[in-house]
Amino acid sequence: MDKIFFVFFVGLLIVTHGTAERNLSDDVAILGELESLNIEEEGDIELFDSPFWTSERGNKVLVNVDSFGAVGDGVSDDTQAFVNSWQQACSTSKAVFLVPIGRRYLVNATRFIGPCADQLVVQIDGTIVAPDEPKNWDKKNPRIWLDFSKLNGVLFQGSGVIDGSGSKWWEASCKRNKSNALTIDSSSAIRVKGLTVQNSQQMHFVVSRCDSVRLSDIQISSPEDSPNTDGIHITESTNVVLQNCKIGTGDDCISIVNASSNIKMKTIYCGPGHGISIGSLGKANSTGIVTRVVLDTAFLRETTNGLRIKTWQGGSGYVRSVRYQNVRMEDVSNPIIIDQFYCDSPTACQNQTEAVEISEIMYRNISGTSKSERAMKFACSDTVPCKHIILNNINLGKTDGTVETYCNSATGFGYGYVQPSAECLTSSDKKFIIEQTNEVEPPKHSRDDIIHTEL
Repeated sequence: MDKIFFVFFVGLLIVTHGTAERNLSDDVAILGELESLNIEEEGDIELFDSPFWTSERGNKVLVNVDSFGAVGDGVSDDTQAFVNSWQQACSTSKAVFLVPIGRRYLVNATRFIGPCADQLVVQIDGTIVAPDEPKNWDKKNPRIWLDFSKLNGVLFQGSGVIDGSGSKWWEASCKRNKSNALTIDSSSAIRVKGLTVQNSQQMHFVVSRCDSVRLSDIQISSPEDSPNTDGIHITESTNVVLQNCKIGTGDDCISIVNASSNIKMKTIYCGPGHGISIGSLGKANSTGIVTRVVLDTAFLRETTNGLRIKTWQGGSGYVRSVRYQNVRMEDVSNPIIIDQFYCDSPTACQNQTEAVEISEIMYRNISGTSKSERAMKFACSDTVPCKHIILNNINLGKTDGTVETYCNSATGFGYGYVQPSAECLTSSDKKFIIEQTNEVEPPKHSRDDIIHTEL
């Protein structure tokens, strides 16, 4: 049926736009590419139920932080015990670095560096807490807290909590250096399952310079007013899969920035926060490239943005081949937004002609309610316009009024039901606003079309 509809749609385009054959063929080709965009998921590393190290199936060497002098009372400094136990676990084949359940371990900024012996498991069942006083922070490591690097084939799992104790850093956000809570850097074939990360000074979970990373069943939380506390931040990484994650923070639930590709997000709950973002890119005239991103099945509630792509004026590079599908929103400001004029600065940003190019972006099966009048906003550069924006089955409304679509230097098309109308994507006018109309009934969906579960 999908193929039949696709052929019918192509024919309709030819009839409607017969004078623009080149643009039509481009649009049809790109539609086909975005429809078939698939991010391959690497095979799983075997997950274990603790205490698996006591079974024949596990056949593991247990390295318990308590055996290296960790007290676990939340007051005593257990940093050195963690360092010593890591050195032992990292150098031992089939080791389990264990943070046991029922204890709180106070740990200062620490780098856990590989490479390590094969089949290492990091089992976090207890709670790891950061110092809650800025004066007690390790001045040699002002930007990191728990930093894992140069690892291959490592499994992180458990029911434990990583608590960044960030409240006093939030109070003086612009006056103090802040650390990211959990970082995995320069690593490959990493799996993380079941952990909770909360109250980070800054970003909660950073994936940096990695290849083949899968995060599943992760919960991330910090207050809505905690500044710059992104949930999961992906930078310079490829082949990353996020699945079954529940995120509520004071900034982006997920942010994907430069040199990242083949990113798949599936079954994501976001709110509060600033939405799911690509960017920002291009700051200080830098180059930003993000490509091949898929979000499939998400629920966003009361976020300040929904699906956002944000770039600074003056940058270069591109965002290309992105598909958002099966997304439900509830009271979300800016549900769909592309902003090539992003300016997170106390002073006005200078107008510049260079920009990060944005093209081949598809939104499919997006529904819900908008808090803002502009449910869809495509604010693109006059000199580097957005191209090939595709909308399919969009149903966005407002509980207390009408919504509209805003376009500036953006082209593309919609098919199926699109509400509010997005004719501005096919208009020759550079700047165009289309208000909501009620002439067409939205498609009826069964409750089984999109299942959103609070994880």
